[in-house]
Amino acid sequence: MRYAAVGLMSLVLLSACGSDGPVREPADLQDIVSPAFKPAKVWKESPGDGSDGLHSGLRLAVEADVLLTADVSGDVYALDPRTGKRLWSAKTKARVISGPSVSGDLVLLGTRDAEVIALKRADGSPVWRSKVSSEVLAAPAGSGNVIVARCGDGKVFGLSAETGIRLWSFDRAVPPLTLRGLSAPLIEGNTIFTGLDNGRAVALKLDSGEVLWEQVVTAPSGRSELERIVDVDADLLIASDGVYAVSFGGELAAVSLEDGRVAWRRPIKSYSGIAIFGRLLAVTAEDGVVWGLDAQTGAAVWKQEGLKYRGLSAPTTVEGRFVVADQDGYLHWLSAEDGSIVARVHAVGDAVTTAPVLRDNLLYVLDNSGAITAIEVPALN
Repeated sequence: MRYAAVGLMSLVLLSACGSDGPVREPADLQDIVSPAFKPAKVWKESPGDGSDGLHSGLRLAVEADVLLTADVSGDVYALDPRTGKRLWSAKTKARVISGPSVSGDLVLLGTRDAEVIALKRADGSPVWRSKVSSEVLAAPAGSGNVIVARCGDGKVFGLSAETGIRLWSFDRAVPPLTLRGLSAPLIEGNTIFTGLDNGRAVALKLDSGEVLWEQVVTAPSGRSELERIVDVDADLLIASDGVYAVSFGGELAAVSLEDGRVAWRRPIKSYSGIAIFGRLLAVTAEDGVVWGLDAQTGAAVWKQEGLKYRGLSAPTTVEGRFVVADQDGYLHWLSAEDGSIVARVHAVGDAVTTAPVLRDNLLYVLDNSGAITAIEVPALN
């Protein structure tokens, strides 16, 4: 039987210190002597109730003409991305746990009750609901005629974009103990890429679910189930020269898009994620250290330790810099050259667990209470 995963992240972080080890106190923020710029807030709105403190796959979906958000009560909101003005809202009456995401004219959501919900992008009216095998902890994704959903029991489903009818399924056994969360499926052409709870990354055919390749990111080790947690919960990063995957088990791997062959590995433990700018990867490690790595070799270029234990989000690439959010609602801009913190703003009032989203010249951040702030992004000097 799979152990309960709710609250497991806190258990893991506490266990990492040991009962007699040092307490993981969040690093105090140091003043930035000469900030590169002062981030300016454009608007702030709180349309929903957010995630209610529950670790989830709720996130922002930002298009040129609409920003979409949802909360655990099942309410979905569409806002004008330039002003924050509400365009429409919809009540699904479902326990929404992931999304929204956009595929064509559909808005997609996942629920705690093993459903994928599709709404009309134009007005939020219902299109279909499809029953799957367990809670949909990662935001569903879609391309063309296929919608892809990942479930907490290790299954991946391909659904008809028109009707929600099941087209195919993929299944891998889930270890007894895992973190709460899933790597969202990413679609590139006719291929789906995602990370698995068993420490592997997999590529599937979009139209059939057939396995193209499967590669170990981190193999389980250790004597206890806690020590053997190897989830690839962070979203994979697809770049022109390969796919990057990072595991809570302690390794980051660069693999080939075509066959999954490993180009290099580096020991980094993460459940947050990765961003890329040119030849530089930024990775948020489990302990809050942000690493800058050479994307072609994995060699360390720099590391930023000034944000340790601040519960950082995955980084976002913004105008040649990297931005991470923290548990107190701050956004921190890091230089791509040396990792130094060059700007900061207190964007929202609650913890931020999802990466900020960049669209055009605005950066959007969502906190766990459902508050959204849009911040103007200055051009790189």
